[in-house]
Amino acid sequence: MKAICGKSIPSDNCSWRFAKVNLTTIEFNWHYHPEYEICLTLNSAGSKHIGDHTSYYNGPNLVIMGPKLPHSWHCKPTPPHNELIVYVAQIPAKWLDDLVYNNPELGILKNLLERSKRGIEFSQATTRESLNICKAMCHAEPLKRYLLLIELFDLMVNDQQAKVLSSNSFSNQYQQDTAVAKLDKVINYIYQHYTEPLTAEKLASLVYMSTNHLHRFFKQRTEHTLNQFINQLRIGKACKLLIDSDTQISTISDLCGFNNISNFNRRFRMIKGATPKEYRNKIKNPVTI
Repeated sequence: MKAICGKSIPSDNCSWRFAKVNLTTIEFNWHYHPEYEICLTLNSAGSKHIGDHTSYYNGPNLVIMGPKLPHSWHCKPTPPHNELIVYVAQIPAKWLDDLVYNNPELGILKNLLERSKRGIEFSQATTRESLNICKAMCHAEPLKRYLLLIELFDLMVNDQQAKVLSSNSFSNQYQQDTAVAKLDKVINYIYQHYTEPLTAEKLASLVYMSTNHLHRFFKQRTEHTLNQFINQLRIGKACKLLIDSDTQISTISDLCGFNNISNFNRRFRMIKGATPKEYRNKIKNPVTI
């Protein structure tokens, strides 16, 4: 079975991605990432497939997988839950490898990262402790979230009951996914032009796809729709302008590629939970106790 390559989009103002995902089920989807991936799965029972390893689980499950290691879960919520929860961290391999190489304090992670190329499952004690860290990450600012990631790695390193999953002989013979270049071309174009008018038709023409195919292709590989991805980039730029300048909000809306101020305000509130004006006031006039 051919594993498809997914693309991880870093969280706002971060070098890596962290997310809490609520699902009603996870269907089998054999794929891999260029990044290291940490998955904490809650409220579910089913099977996990990592490299040539397959096992069944019921309850909290914590796993780290190295770059390009194919994997998939196939599970449903356990009663009385009607949703399963996945905390996922995806960390660019070069960024993390360089961090470990250049900082002697992190040298202890070398063995963990090497073994993660085959997938590592952690003990229930470590899994329970990791949940507190993941919950804290959900509401943490980028610096605090980074420190919590290091804390999570420290927890993993000290788990004497952690076990490697895939066999030493396993290799992903399908690592060269020809669609990766097409995805990179679309994403690079978006990064260069996201403050300008963008259409799905234009993006699809870059990689010789229909617009419907592009929408499915992009969502399957990034877990974002095209509109979500573009709007997140635009809102990220707007946040920087709101913090770093006194530019009028209507002007910021135009500079960030929104077609009108109402649309800008609506999108901003959806992503940031506040209007642009409220966001600026909160950052520039923090409440002191």
